[in-house]
Amino acid sequence: MINNPITSPLHRTPVSSRRSIPMNWRERGVGIARIIFGLVWAVAALLQWLPQFQNSFVAQVSAAKADQPGFIQGWITFWANLVSINPFLIARMLATTESVIAVFLILGIFSNLTYIVGIFLSLGIWSIPEGFGGPYIPGVTTDIGTAFPYVILFAVLLFLSAGRYYGLDQWLTSRLGRLGFLASGSLRRSRK
Repeated sequence: MINNPITSPLHRTPVSSRRSIPMNWRERGVGIARIIFGLVWAVAALLQWLPQFQNSFVAQVSAAKADQPGFIQGWITFWANLVSINPFLIARMLATTESVIAVFLILGIFSNLTYIVGIFLSLGIWSIPEGFGGPYIPGVTTDIGTAFPYVILFAVLLFLSAGRYYGLDQWLTSRLGRLGFLASGSLRRSRK
C-alpha cells in the first residue's frame, strides 16, 4: 500500500486556534442577550443592597407563607427561622452573590459556573421568598413566579455557551488549564 501523506484521506491540515472567526447574527444575539440579562441582575443586586431590603428580609421570606398549603408553609417557616438567626448577613450574602452573577454575566467570565450558580439561586428564590409562585388558586393564579423563568434562561445560556460571545471566556479558558470547564470555552471551529 502506498502511503502518500498529501492524498491520504486521514490527512488533516492544522488550523490555528488563534485565528478569529467572525460571529454570525445569532452568536452576536446570544452575547448581547447575556449582557442584557447581566444588566437585569445588576439592577436586582443594586436593589438588594438598599437598607430597606435588608431591614425587611425576614418579613419578605415569611410573607410567602400566606395562603400556602401546610407543607409549603413548613418549608418557608424553616427558611424564615434560619434567616432570622442573622438576617443582615444572609441578605448581604444574597446581594453579593447577585452582584457577582451580574458582573460575570456582563463580562462573560466563568460562564458555566455562573449559569449553574444562577440556576440554583433562582430555584432558591422561587422556592422560598416566592413560595413556588403560589398559592395556586384555579381561576385566580396566572403566574408561576418571576424567578423560575430565570432558571430556564440560565439553562439556555449554559447550553448555548453564551460566554464565548462578547465575553472574556474565550481568552480565559485556555489559561485556566484543568479548571477550563468553569468557563464557556473558545470559538474554535473545525473547518472541513
